[in-house]
Amino acid sequence: MANPSLKLVTAESVNEGHPDKLADRISDSVLDAILAKDPSARVACETMLTTGVALVAGEVSTTTYVDMQAIVRETVREVGYVDATYGFDADHSAVLIALHEQSPDIAQGVDRAFDADASDDDSSQGAGDQGLMFGYASDETPQLMPLPIMLAHALCARLAEVRKDGGLPYLRPDGKAQVTVAYDGDRPVHVDTVVVSAQHHPDVDLAELRADVERDVISAVIPEALRAPAMRAFINPTGRFVVGGPQGDAGLTGRKIVVDTYGGAAPHGGGAFSGKDPTKVDRSASYYARYVAKHVVAAGLARRCQVQFAYAIGVAKPVGAYVDTFGTGVVPDAVLERAIADVFDARPASIIRQLDLRRPIYRATSAYGHFGRDGFSWEATDRVEALRKAVATAA
Repeated sequence: MANPSLKLVTAESVNEGHPDKLADRISDSVLDAILAKDPSARVACETMLTTGVALVAGEVSTTTYVDMQAIVRETVREVGYVDATYGFDADHSAVLIALHEQSPDIAQGVDRAFDADASDDDSSQGAGDQGLMFGYASDETPQLMPLPIMLAHALCARLAEVRKDGGLPYLRPDGKAQVTVAYDGDRPVHVDTVVVSAQHHPDVDLAELRADVERDVISAVIPEALRAPAMRAFINPTGRFVVGGPQGDAGLTGRKIVVDTYGGAAPHGGGAFSGKDPTKVDRSASYYARYVAKHVVAAGLARRCQVQFAYAIGVAKPVGAYVDTFGTGVVPDAVLERAIADVFDARPASIIRQLDLRRPIYRATSAYGHFGRDGFSWEATDRVEALRKAVATAA
Protein backbone atom coordinates (compact mmCIF):
# COMPACT_ATOMS: atom_id res chain seq x y z
CA MET A 1 0.00 0.00 0.00
CA ALA A 2 1.31 3.45 -0.90
CA ASN A 3 2.52 5.65 1.92
CA PRO A 4 -0.20 8.35 2.29
CA SER A 5 2.36 10.89 3.50
CA LEU A 6 4.12 10.82 0.13
CA LYS A 7 2.99 12.74 -2.93
CA LEU A 8 3.49 11.47 -6.47
CA VAL A 9 4.94 13.82 -9.10
CA THR A 10 5.13 12.86 -12.77
CA ALA A 11 7.04 14.20 -15.78
CA GLU A 12 7.30 13.00 -19.36
CA SER A 13 9.78 13.32 -22.18
CA VAL A 14 9.90 12.31 -25.84
CA ASN A 15 12.88 11.45 -28.02
CA GLU A 16 14.08 13.20 -31.17
CA GLY A 17 12.03 10.87 -33.38
CA HIS A 18 8.73 11.96 -31.86
CA PRO A 19 6.91 14.03 -34.51
CA ASP A 20 6.72 17.18 -32.36
CA LYS A 21 10.40 16.93 -31.44
CA LEU A 22 11.39 16.26 -35.03
CA ALA A 23 9.54 19.47 -35.94
CA ASP A 24 11.47 21.31 -33.21
CA ARG A 25 14.73 19.90 -34.51
CA ILE A 26 14.03 21.00 -38.08
CA SER A 27 13.12 24.52 -36.93
CA ASP A 28 16.26 24.83 -34.83
CA SER A 29 18.41 23.38 -37.61
CA VAL A 30 17.11 26.08 -39.96
CA LEU A 31 17.79 28.71 -37.27
CA ASP A 32 21.36 27.47 -36.74
CA ALA A 33 22.11 27.41 -40.46
CA ILE A 34 21.02 31.03 -40.78
CA LEU A 35 22.80 32.26 -37.63
CA ALA A 36 26.02 30.57 -38.75
CA LYS A 37 26.12 32.96 -41.71
CA ASP A 38 24.14 35.94 -40.36
CA PRO A 39 24.27 36.27 -36.54
CA SER A 40 21.91 39.27 -36.63
CA ALA A 41 19.15 37.46 -38.53
CA ARG A 42 15.59 37.46 -37.27
CA VAL A 43 14.07 34.01 -37.40
CA ALA A 44 10.70 32.64 -36.31
CA CYS A 45 10.52 29.27 -38.01
CA GLU A 46 7.67 26.80 -37.51
CA THR A 47 7.53 23.25 -38.87
CA MET A 48 4.50 21.03 -39.39
CA LEU A 49 4.87 17.33 -40.25
CA THR A 50 2.42 14.71 -41.38
CA THR A 51 2.43 11.63 -43.60
CA GLY A 52 4.76 12.34 -46.49
CA VAL A 53 4.93 16.11 -45.96
CA ALA A 54 7.09 18.65 -44.13
CA LEU A 55 5.98 22.30 -44.16
CA VAL A 56 8.38 24.99 -42.93
CA ALA A 57 6.69 28.35 -42.42
CA GLY A 58 7.24 31.61 -40.59
CA GLU A 59 9.20 34.83 -40.72
CA VAL A 60 12.88 35.20 -41.61
CA SER A 61 14.78 38.44 -42.18
CA THR A 62 18.38 37.78 -43.21
CA THR A 63 21.13 38.82 -45.56
CA THR A 64 22.15 35.23 -46.32
CA TYR A 65 20.81 32.19 -48.15
CA VAL A 66 20.55 28.64 -46.88
CA ASP A 67 19.21 25.57 -48.66
CA MET A 68 16.08 24.87 -46.63
CA GLN A 69 15.24 21.71 -48.54
CA ALA A 70 18.65 20.22 -47.83
CA ILE A 71 18.50 21.19 -44.13
CA VAL A 72 15.11 19.55 -43.66
CA ARG A 73 16.08 16.34 -45.43
CA GLU A 74 19.42 15.99 -43.65
CA THR A 75 17.80 16.59 -40.26
CA VAL A 76 15.15 13.94 -40.93
CA ARG A 77 17.84 11.52 -42.10
CA GLU A 78 20.01 12.04 -39.00
CA VAL A 79 17.08 11.31 -36.70
CA GLY A 80 16.49 7.99 -38.47
CA TYR A 81 13.58 8.41 -40.87
CA VAL A 82 15.29 6.74 -43.82
CA ASP A 83 12.72 4.20 -44.98
CA ALA A 84 9.66 5.06 -47.09
CA THR A 85 7.67 2.34 -45.30
CA TYR A 86 7.70 4.59 -42.19
CA GLY A 87 5.22 6.88 -44.01
CA PHE A 88 7.65 9.76 -43.72
CA ASP A 89 11.32 9.77 -44.70
CA ALA A 90 14.18 12.01 -45.76
CA ASP A 91 14.26 11.15 -49.43
CA HIS A 92 10.65 10.71 -50.53
CA SER A 93 8.55 13.10 -48.46
CA ALA A 94 7.59 16.50 -49.88
CA VAL A 95 9.27 19.56 -48.33
CA LEU A 96 7.31 22.80 -48.63
CA ILE A 97 8.79 26.19 -47.70
CA ALA A 98 6.55 29.16 -46.85
CA LEU A 99 8.71 31.90 -45.33
CA HIS A 100 8.47 35.68 -45.47
CA GLU A 101 10.13 38.65 -43.77
CA GLN A 102 9.45 39.74 -40.19
CA SER A 103 6.65 42.27 -39.90
CA PRO A 104 8.01 45.85 -39.91
CA ASP A 105 5.57 46.64 -37.10
CA ILE A 106 7.38 44.12 -34.88
CA ALA A 107 10.85 44.96 -36.20
CA GLN A 108 10.58 48.63 -35.25
CA GLY A 109 10.16 47.78 -31.55
CA VAL A 110 13.06 45.36 -31.59
CA ASP A 111 15.35 47.66 -33.56
CA ARG A 112 14.77 50.61 -31.25
CA ALA A 113 13.33 50.21 -27.77
CA PHE A 114 10.65 52.56 -26.48
CA ASP A 115 12.81 53.19 -23.40
CA ALA A 116 16.15 53.37 -25.23
CA ASP A 117 18.98 55.44 -23.77
CA ALA A 118 21.47 56.72 -26.36
CA SER A 119 24.32 56.26 -23.87
CA ASP A 120 23.59 52.58 -23.19
CA ASP A 121 23.76 49.99 -25.98
CA ASP A 122 21.96 47.36 -23.86
CA SER A 123 18.87 49.57 -23.73
CA SER A 124 18.64 49.97 -27.49
CA GLN A 125 16.79 46.75 -28.29
CA GLY A 126 13.21 46.20 -27.23
CA ALA A 127 11.51 42.90 -26.48
CA GLY A 128 10.17 41.15 -29.56
CA ASP A 129 6.82 40.52 -27.91
CA GLN A 130 4.94 40.85 -24.68
CA GLY A 131 4.88 37.84 -22.38
CA LEU A 132 6.00 36.25 -19.15
CA MET A 133 8.90 33.84 -18.82
CA PHE A 134 9.84 31.53 -15.97
CA GLY A 135 13.05 29.98 -14.72
CA TYR A 136 13.39 27.33 -12.03
CA ALA A 137 16.03 25.44 -10.08
CA SER A 138 15.97 22.85 -7.31
CA ASP A 139 18.71 21.18 -5.31
CA GLU A 140 17.18 17.69 -5.71
CA THR A 141 19.61 16.72 -8.50
CA PRO A 142 23.23 17.64 -9.30
CA GLN A 143 21.94 19.54 -12.34
CA LEU A 144 19.69 21.60 -10.02
CA MET A 145 16.66 20.30 -11.89
CA PRO A 146 13.53 18.35 -10.86
CA LEU A 147 14.27 14.63 -10.68
CA PRO A 148 11.22 13.38 -12.68
CA ILE A 149 12.04 15.34 -15.84
CA MET A 150 15.74 14.48 -15.66
CA LEU A 151 14.96 10.76 -15.46
CA ALA A 152 12.37 10.99 -18.26
CA HIS A 153 14.91 12.73 -20.51
CA ALA A 154 17.54 10.11 -19.66
CA LEU A 155 15.19 7.26 -20.56
CA CYS A 156 14.35 8.84 -23.93
CA ALA A 157 17.98 9.56 -24.71
CA ARG A 158 18.87 5.97 -23.84
CA LEU A 159 16.05 4.67 -26.02
CA ALA A 160 17.52 6.57 -28.98
CA GLU A 161 21.05 5.42 -28.11
CA VAL A 162 20.27 1.70 -28.16
CA ARG A 163 18.46 2.14 -31.47
CA LYS A 164 21.33 4.03 -33.11
CA ASP A 165 24.19 1.87 -31.80
CA GLY A 166 22.48 -1.34 -32.94
CA GLY A 167 21.84 -2.69 -29.46
CA LEU A 168 18.12 -2.97 -30.19
CA PRO A 169 18.06 -2.81 -33.99
CA TYR A 170 14.32 -3.41 -34.30
CA LEU A 171 13.49 -0.05 -32.70
CA ARG A 172 12.25 2.82 -34.85
CA PRO A 173 12.71 6.56 -34.23
CA ASP A 174 9.54 7.47 -32.31
CA GLY A 175 9.34 7.00 -28.56
CA LYS A 176 8.48 8.55 -25.22
CA ALA A 177 8.85 7.99 -21.49
CA GLN A 178 7.16 9.04 -18.27
CA VAL A 179 8.44 8.86 -14.69
CA THR A 180 6.50 9.18 -11.44
CA VAL A 181 8.55 10.02 -8.35
CA ALA A 182 7.34 9.84 -4.75
CA TYR A 183 8.20 12.91 -2.67
CA ASP A 184 8.29 13.45 1.07
CA GLY A 185 7.60 17.16 1.21
CA ASP A 186 9.88 18.58 -1.46
CA ARG A 187 12.43 15.76 -1.26
CA PRO A 188 12.33 12.85 -3.76
CA VAL A 189 12.23 9.43 -2.08
CA HIS A 190 11.96 6.85 -4.85
CA VAL A 191 10.68 6.17 -8.36
CA ASP A 192 7.18 4.77 -8.17
CA THR A 193 6.28 4.18 -11.84
CA VAL A 194 8.02 4.22 -15.22
CA VAL A 195 6.30 4.21 -18.61
CA VAL A 196 8.23 3.67 -21.86
CA SER A 197 6.68 3.49 -25.32
CA ALA A 198 9.02 2.52 -28.15
CA GLN A 199 8.18 2.35 -31.85
CA HIS A 200 9.32 -0.95 -33.35
CA HIS A 201 9.55 -3.17 -36.42
CA PRO A 202 6.27 -5.04 -37.06
CA ASP A 203 7.81 -8.48 -36.62
CA VAL A 204 9.35 -8.05 -33.17
CA ASP A 205 7.96 -10.18 -30.35
CA LEU A 206 6.34 -7.97 -27.69
CA ALA A 207 7.67 -10.03 -24.80
CA GLU A 208 11.19 -9.74 -26.23
CA LEU A 209 10.83 -5.98 -26.65
CA ARG A 210 9.61 -5.54 -23.08
CA ALA A 211 12.46 -7.61 -21.66
CA ASP A 212 15.03 -5.75 -23.77
CA VAL A 213 13.74 -2.30 -22.84
CA GLU A 214 13.60 -3.24 -19.15
CA ARG A 215 17.21 -4.45 -19.25
CA ASP A 216 18.86 -2.00 -21.66
CA VAL A 217 16.88 1.17 -21.04
CA ILE A 218 15.09 1.25 -17.67
CA SER A 219 17.73 -0.63 -15.67
CA ALA A 220 20.47 1.42 -17.33
CA VAL A 221 18.85 4.70 -16.22
CA ILE A 222 16.99 4.06 -12.94
CA PRO A 223 19.46 2.88 -10.29
CA GLU A 224 18.32 0.13 -7.93
CA ALA A 225 18.70 2.40 -4.92
CA LEU A 226 16.20 4.86 -6.40
CA ARG A 227 13.50 2.30 -7.15
CA ALA A 228 10.47 1.75 -4.96
CA PRO A 229 10.30 -1.80 -3.55
CA ALA A 230 7.46 -2.52 -5.97
CA MET A 231 8.26 -0.05 -8.75
CA ARG A 232 5.91 -0.49 -11.68
CA ALA A 233 7.20 -0.45 -15.25
CA PHE A 234 4.80 -0.21 -18.19
CA ILE A 235 6.54 -0.90 -21.51
CA ASN A 236 4.42 -0.37 -24.64
CA PRO A 237 1.32 -0.79 -22.47
CA THR A 238 -1.06 -0.84 -25.48
CA GLY A 239 1.06 -3.56 -27.09
CA ARG A 240 1.86 -2.86 -30.74
CA PHE A 241 3.55 0.46 -31.68
CA VAL A 242 4.53 0.13 -35.34
CA VAL A 243 2.91 3.20 -36.88
CA GLY A 244 4.62 6.25 -35.43
CA GLY A 245 6.39 9.48 -36.26
CA PRO A 246 4.60 11.94 -38.56
CA GLN A 247 2.55 9.07 -40.02
CA GLY A 248 1.09 8.28 -36.62
CA ASP A 249 0.61 11.86 -35.37
CA ALA A 250 1.14 15.23 -36.99
CA GLY A 251 4.18 17.02 -35.57
CA LEU A 252 4.31 20.72 -34.77
CA THR A 253 7.06 23.01 -33.50
CA GLY A 254 6.53 24.16 -29.93
CA ARG A 255 3.98 21.59 -28.83
CA LYS A 256 6.24 20.05 -26.16
CA ILE A 257 7.03 23.19 -24.16
CA VAL A 258 6.62 21.54 -20.75
CA VAL A 259 8.95 18.73 -21.85
CA ASP A 260 11.38 21.47 -22.91
CA THR A 261 11.43 23.10 -19.46
CA TYR A 262 10.77 21.55 -16.03
CA GLY A 263 8.22 18.82 -16.64
CA GLY A 264 5.47 20.74 -14.89
CA ALA A 265 7.43 21.53 -11.71
CA ALA A 266 7.28 25.23 -12.61
CA PRO A 267 4.90 27.35 -14.71
CA HIS A 268 5.48 28.03 -18.38
CA GLY A 269 4.62 31.42 -19.83
CA GLY A 270 3.26 29.89 -23.02
CA GLY A 271 5.85 30.79 -25.62
CA ALA A 272 7.73 28.03 -27.42
CA PHE A 273 11.52 28.07 -27.88
CA SER A 274 12.50 26.18 -31.02
CA GLY A 275 12.95 28.05 -34.29
CA LYS A 276 13.23 31.47 -32.61
CA ASP A 277 16.28 33.71 -32.69
CA PRO A 278 17.37 35.28 -29.36
CA THR A 279 15.60 38.60 -29.93
CA LYS A 280 12.47 36.60 -29.08
CA VAL A 281 12.25 36.83 -25.29
CA ASP A 282 10.07 33.70 -25.27
CA ARG A 283 13.38 31.91 -25.68
CA SER A 284 16.18 34.17 -24.44
CA ALA A 285 14.45 35.46 -21.31
CA SER A 286 13.40 31.93 -20.33
CA TYR A 287 17.04 30.92 -20.61
CA TYR A 288 18.03 33.94 -18.52
CA ALA A 289 15.41 33.22 -15.87
CA ARG A 290 16.86 29.70 -15.54
CA TYR A 291 20.36 31.25 -15.32
CA VAL A 292 19.23 33.49 -12.44
CA ALA A 293 17.26 30.79 -10.60
CA LYS A 294 20.16 28.36 -10.87
CA HIS A 295 22.51 30.94 -9.35
CA VAL A 296 20.22 31.37 -6.35
CA VAL A 297 20.26 27.64 -5.61
CA ALA A 298 23.93 27.14 -6.49
CA ALA A 299 24.83 29.98 -4.11
CA GLY A 300 23.06 28.18 -1.24
CA LEU A 301 20.53 31.00 -0.92
CA ALA A 302 17.54 28.66 -1.39
CA ARG A 303 16.82 25.00 -2.06
CA ARG A 304 14.20 25.87 -4.66
CA CYS A 305 13.83 29.04 -6.69
CA GLN A 306 11.44 30.29 -9.34
CA VAL A 307 12.09 33.50 -11.27
CA GLN A 308 9.62 35.31 -13.49
CA PHE A 309 10.28 38.11 -15.98
CA ALA A 310 7.54 39.91 -17.91
CA TYR A 311 8.00 42.13 -20.96
CA ALA A 312 6.14 44.65 -23.11
CA ILE A 313 6.76 44.56 -26.85
CA GLY A 314 9.28 47.20 -27.88
CA VAL A 315 10.40 47.92 -24.31
CA ALA A 316 13.84 46.86 -23.11
CA LYS A 317 13.45 46.74 -19.34
CA PRO A 318 11.18 44.00 -17.94
CA VAL A 319 7.87 45.38 -16.74
CA GLY A 320 7.75 42.76 -14.02
CA ALA A 321 10.13 40.51 -12.10
CA TYR A 322 9.66 38.38 -9.02
CA VAL A 323 11.34 35.59 -7.09
CA ASP A 324 9.69 32.76 -5.17
CA THR A 325 11.79 30.40 -3.03
CA PHE A 326 8.80 28.48 -1.65
CA GLY A 327 9.90 29.10 1.94
CA THR A 328 13.35 27.60 1.38
CA GLY A 329 15.31 30.85 1.13
CA VAL A 330 17.92 31.86 3.72
CA VAL A 331 16.80 35.49 3.31
CA PRO A 332 13.39 36.96 2.43
CA ASP A 333 12.44 36.83 -1.24
CA ALA A 334 12.30 40.64 -1.33
CA VAL A 335 16.00 40.74 -0.40
CA LEU A 336 16.80 38.27 -3.18
CA GLU A 337 14.86 40.37 -5.68
CA ARG A 338 16.93 43.45 -4.85
CA ALA A 339 20.18 41.49 -5.05
CA ILE A 340 19.21 39.89 -8.37
CA ALA A 341 18.39 43.31 -9.82
CA ASP A 342 21.91 44.46 -8.87
CA VAL A 343 23.71 41.47 -10.40
CA PHE A 344 21.59 40.44 -13.41
CA ASP A 345 20.42 42.58 -16.34
CA ALA A 346 17.36 41.07 -18.03
CA ARG A 347 17.05 43.49 -20.94
CA PRO A 348 17.01 41.58 -24.25
CA ALA A 349 20.24 43.01 -25.71
CA SER A 350 22.03 42.42 -22.41
CA ILE A 351 20.79 38.83 -22.21
CA ILE A 352 22.03 38.13 -25.74
CA ARG A 353 25.42 39.65 -24.93
CA GLN A 354 25.85 37.94 -21.54
CA LEU A 355 24.85 34.49 -22.74
CA ASP A 356 26.41 34.88 -26.21
CA LEU A 357 23.21 33.79 -27.94
CA ARG A 358 23.85 34.88 -31.53
CA ARG A 359 25.50 31.54 -32.33
CA PRO A 360 24.32 28.32 -34.01
CA ILE A 361 23.80 26.46 -30.73
CA TYR A 362 20.10 25.69 -30.83
CA ARG A 363 19.77 22.40 -32.69
CA ALA A 364 21.26 20.64 -29.67
CA THR A 365 18.48 21.99 -27.46
CA SER A 366 15.68 20.55 -29.57
CA ALA A 367 15.41 17.22 -27.70
CA TYR A 368 15.94 16.10 -24.09
CA GLY A 369 15.31 19.51 -22.58
CA HIS A 370 16.80 22.98 -22.74
CA PHE A 371 17.92 22.95 -19.11
CA GLY A 372 20.06 20.83 -16.82
CA ARG A 373 22.56 19.99 -19.57
CA ASP A 374 26.25 20.79 -19.89
CA GLY A 375 27.59 23.11 -22.55
CA PHE A 376 24.97 25.84 -22.57
CA SER A 377 25.82 29.33 -21.29
CA TRP A 378 22.59 29.66 -19.30
CA GLU A 379 23.64 26.66 -17.19
CA ALA A 380 26.79 28.42 -15.93
CA THR A 381 27.09 29.56 -12.30
CA ASP A 382 29.78 32.17 -12.83
CA ARG A 383 28.18 34.90 -10.68
CA VAL A 384 27.62 33.00 -7.46
CA GLU A 385 30.01 35.12 -5.41
CA ALA A 386 28.67 38.35 -6.86
CA LEU A 387 25.13 37.30 -5.93
CA ARG A 388 26.15 36.34 -2.38
CA LYS A 389 27.78 39.74 -1.90
CA ALA A 390 24.74 41.53 -3.31
CA VAL A 391 22.47 39.61 -0.93
CA ALA A 392 24.67 40.55 2.03
CA THR A 393 24.43 44.20 1.00
CA ALA A 394 20.67 44.09 0.33
CA ALA A 395 20.00 42.39 3.64
